[in-house]
Amino acid sequence: MTAVKEESGQEDPGDMADRGDGYVPSQRRIDRERFKRTRARRATSIAAVSTLVTGIVLYLIVVNAPGWPRTKETFFNGQYAREAFPKVLEGLWLNVRLLLICGVAVLVLGMLIAIARTLRGPVFFPLRALAAAYTDFFRGLPLIINLMIVVLGVPALRLTGVTVDPVLLGGTALTLTYSAYVAEVFRAGIESVHPSQRAAARSLGLTNRQALRYVVLPQAVRRQVPPLLNDLVSLQKDTGLVSIGGAVDAVRAADIIVGRSLNYTPYIVAGLVFVALTIPMTRFTDWVTARMDRQRAQGGTL
Repeated sequence: MTAVKEESGQEDPGDMADRGDGYVPSQRRIDRERFKRTRARRATSIAAVSTLVTGIVLYLIVVNAPGWPRTKETFFNGQYAREAFPKVLEGLWLNVRLLLICGVAVLVLGMLIAIARTLRGPVFFPLRALAAAYTDFFRGLPLIINLMIVVLGVPALRLTGVTVDPVLLGGTALTLTYSAYVAEVFRAGIESVHPSQRAAARSLGLTNRQALRYVVLPQAVRRQVPPLLNDLVSLQKDTGLVSIGGAVDAVRAADIIVGRSLNYTPYIVAGLVFVALTIPMTRFTDWVTARMDRQRAQGGTL
């Protein structure tokens, strides 16, 4: 508790008097600290009441709408929710595996493409051009079209030794698209490192490769952690699109029940499951971003 107070700069006057260093806060400071605590409590109370009132108003508007009974039966049916929940959770395991595997592949491929785009010298021009064409193409191509081309088009070619598993093909499409976005994130981080860093590394006897590995990339990756985490959050949601190829993930499991019952409650269940999975990742991203901002403000991060 004391550490929190010291970090916030609002140390309790009683604690200051008990530190043993002889310091006694003035009455003006005691009054100022009391006023700050009172204002903080008032702001919290107002925010809570405002949120409660807004929630009640929205609830009354929804439940008093003319079509609410039919909407409730179609989208919020408890019977179908209980039926769909275990099957959606079973399918969610596929989405989690896709996130883990594709996330690693996206980071590795994105890093390689970013490095290719930042190589210097005319001899590397073809590699830079190919990397730029890759990022431009897959960033401009809608993900759903990419999935359809890969998941539905590759099996139609009947190539020997090429898988027709919709899960593997869907994961490949996700990797192709997201690696283009992540490559640009990495490239922005690499180019944000001041050229003097590389020059200093070279003056110490490091080769270009060693300067990139030990000096440039660590700083670039550290600076780009928040946007990278945001891309992984988006990837987690988009893993549900592999269902267009027939893979039974959380979305497809809900779709099967909807097709049989003509009730859309399973879609709501699947959506809430994805939200529950995404919120912790989003809050973690916000925490990392705020922490890095504080470090930069204190001069702790290059």
